[in-house]
Amino acid sequence: MQIESLKVFCDLAETESFTKAAQINQITQSAVSQQISTLERQFNTLLIERSKKRFRLTQEGQVLYQAAKEIIQRFETMRCQIQDLKGVIAGTVRISTIYSIGLHSLPPYVKRYLKTYPNVNVHVEYRRPEQVYEDVLGNAVDMGLVACPARDPKIDITAWNREPMVIICHPQHALAQHQKVKLNAINGQKFIAFEAGVPTRKAIDRVLREHNVQVKIVMELDNVETVKRAVEIDAGIAIVPMNTVSQEVAKQTITAVNVEDAELERPQAIIVKKHKVLSNAARLFISMLKET
Repeated sequence: MQIESLKVFCDLAETESFTKAAQINQITQSAVSQQISTLERQFNTLLIERSKKRFRLTQEGQVLYQAAKEIIQRFETMRCQIQDLKGVIAGTVRISTIYSIGLHSLPPYVKRYLKTYPNVNVHVEYRRPEQVYEDVLGNAVDMGLVACPARDPKIDITAWNREPMVIICHPQHALAQHQKVKLNAINGQKFIAFEAGVPTRKAIDRVLREHNVQVKIVMELDNVETVKRAVEIDAGIAIVPMNTVSQEVAKQTITAVNVEDAELERPQAIIVKKHKVLSNAARLFISMLKET
């Protein structure tokens, strides 16, 4: 029995998916099945109740999961301690991030980090908000980067940054004549919104309610890039993080307008699974984010 097999089993137990467990460990689904079968032969017991409708560990599987989780955690702690003693900064830092942070906020930090630690690889996954949390809880990544973080007892949340948001519109739109407006200036306007489940949408809706502003939602989109494209064709106005439109504003395909009577900010956060043992490389990456 090897540590790798126990890790595969734990990943399978936590994700309840052979596909996800295979992706996390960079092996095939067939290899996951083979390793689980090997464990069942070694312990001479069924560890997983196999069914098309549901995934469930047997009682024996639960016992193995709890013990294996402790073994893996101790192993990772030992490996990190040995790396600390050797002063080794290497390996891969895996990050899951929402599109807007991954495309606009994160790149300068990755560039700076790789310049400082050239022996480390940084792997970035661009995901929807709920998928970032799944990646973190499923041990598919070292950390997640999200906006408007949701509390979860299984996750540690570290505040990272607060980014201002602005109204964006087509350069020929009436609002484009102003550098600043009051929020009620968008009352009744056609509005390009994020999808209802997106945390940034909830934050924007809350501010609009607080100021008794009602907009006409004509589109609901899942990421800031598609929102910007809709604004560029004058389908409506939108509210987005300011740093996500710098290129479009420079090219004059979009105009950004500040709001003078409302606090339009979006908190960004680093999320890590509770009790997760991070490598030196991952800990240093988080430290760099927090410092800046």
